[in-house]
Amino acid sequence: NRLLSNFTEDALRSYFISLNGHQPTDIYKLVIGQIEPSLFKTVMDYTDGNQSVAADILGINRATLRKKLKQYQLHS
Repeated sequence: NRLLSNFTEDALRSYFISLNGHQPTDIYKLVIGQIEPSLFKTVMDYTDGNQSVAADILGINRATLRKKLKQYQLHS
């Protein structure tokens, strides 16, 4: 089994290679913007839309979860 971190490292290495020597900017914002929507969607699917359970799984409070669901247009 490969760890999630291995996939992340591979993806980032490929991204840097694709830049052909250009300097990346706002890489943190880019990574979070790419990862968070999938994270929240997958956890919400796993919990059948139960926000309380999803918040517990994610380790965040429900208000933060609702804010993120709205931000990524994942609210039901």
